[in-house]
Parts: sequence; C-alpha cells; structure tokens
Amino acid sequence: MKNHLKKIALLLITIAFASCSSDDNQTTTNELDGLTKFKEITNSTHTIELYTHSGITEQGYNDIKLRIKDNANNSYVKDAQVTWTPLMHMAMMNHSCPFSTVKKVSTDGTLYDGYIMFQMAQNTTEYWDLKIDYTIAGVEYTATSVIDVPASAKRKVNTFTGSDGVKYLVAYVDPVTPKVALNNLTIGVWKMQSMTNFPVVDGFTVKIDPRMPSMGNHSSPNNMNAIQTKSGDLYKGKLSLTMTGYWQINLQLANAEGTVLKGEEITSDVTASSIFFEIEF
Repeated sequence: MKNHLKKIALLLITIAFASCSSDDNQTTTNELDGLTKFKEITNSTHTIELYTHSGITEQGYNDIKLRIKDNANNSYVKDAQVTWTPLMHMAMMNHSCPFSTVKKVSTDGTLYDGYIMFQMAQNTTEYWDLKIDYTIAGVEYTATSVIDVPASAKRKVNTFTGSDGVKYLVAYVDPVTPKVALNNLTIGVWKMQSMTNFPVVDGFTVKIDPRMPSMGNHSSPNNMNAIQTKSGDLYKGKLSLTMTGYWQINLQLANAEGTVLKGEEITSDVTASSIFFEIEF
C-alpha cells in the first residue's frame, strides 16, 4: 500500500513539474515583430495604426498591416470586418489603384493584413488618401487620412496599354532583399477596368530576362518566368542574380495563348525591353 501511494505521489510530482516546464517554455507571440508603424488614422471612437516592414509606404507594391484601438479603453479590436479604399487626388480627376481585401492575420490576434499597389507617386499638388471602413459588432465606422507615397528609388511599376488595347499594371513585389542566389520572385499583374477597379489578371505569364547593363549586358542562368498557382494570386517565378550591382529585369507580358502583349525579347540589337524592373544591391 505504501509503495502504491509513493508511486502515485511520484506521478503527480512528475506531471506538475512537466506542466511548470511547459509553461516556462511558452513564449508570447509579438504580432508587431519586424513591423514599424508609419501612420495613425483616428476618428472619435478608434485609432487605426498602420504598419509596414520598412516603416514607410512608397510608389509600388506595399504590404500593409493594421490594427484598431478602442480609444475608450486602449484595447485592440479582434473581431472587425475591414475594407479600405486608396484614392489619388489629381488636378483634373481622381483614381484608385490595385488593392487587396483586408484579412485577419491570425484568429486570436489583433492584426489585419492586405496590400496596396500605388502606381503613381505623390507630388506637390497631387496626393493619396486612404479611407478605411470597418464594422464592429454590427456598428459601422469610417476613417480617412492622407498618406505619404513618395517615388520609389528604382523602377518597380510598369503601367502600359497592351497590344490588345487593355491597360495593365505590372509591379515588382519580391525579393525585397535580393541575394547572389536563385531568388524567389513575386510579381503582381492587374488591369484597369475603370478609374476605381483594378482586378488581378489571371492566367498570363510574365517572362523575365535579367541583365547587367554595366557588365556587357550579361544575363544569368536558371531563371523561371512568373506564373500563377491559382486565380487571384500574385505571380511566382525564380530570379537568378550572379553578382551584386545594378540589374535590369526585362519583362514581356504574355496572355494565356502565349501572345506577347508588351515587351521585347533581348537580342544583340535590342538591349532592353520597354517594360522592366530595376534592382541594385
């Protein structure tokens, strides 16, 4: 009987120790790890905090996260339905740009995530603002503010009319930090249906030909053209960079039938395509 009681006591101690060790090893996830706040938009009820990895927004593709703080108790909302609308205010007209839906990053978290692709930079008289509409417990709210969208240092966006008469927007997304390696490449492709509607283009191919103009315009091996894995997605490919320096990524946009709608193949006589990205590292 005594031995039996000793075994039960030992088992209880072991379970308690394991439980304490497990609790000690648990870490609290920091939702904002690697993010920097670049803007707060407020109304009478809430403060909307906007974040990016770089701490800025700029012309081109921007992955943006947000969270909503209740001004009454400084707590963050976990159950909002959020939409946003970027708008460029120009001298003679207004227009929007490609942007995604806004989704929760995690079920129990407070962060919401999406992208906005600003095809134009601001200037002294023309500017972007961002309108955020959201619903909490059936109550609708809205907040709007001007946001900074300076020009990108390198060419990250191509806006053009294809040979089919459609206006397209092709933007560089990734790698954000290129390496001398075979990099995962991500490109966005949208079309302009109206001044406020820029849907993703499905089923196309973005052909790539990276070149170094200062080094005899040489290319690199093992590149893979960018394609979609499913409708509505960004385009994925492989970008081979064999050395550091300035690269021009020449592009050709081809439709589902393989017809090139814009861009030229690089030859001895054609040293650059009319659509391209620039990177330097």
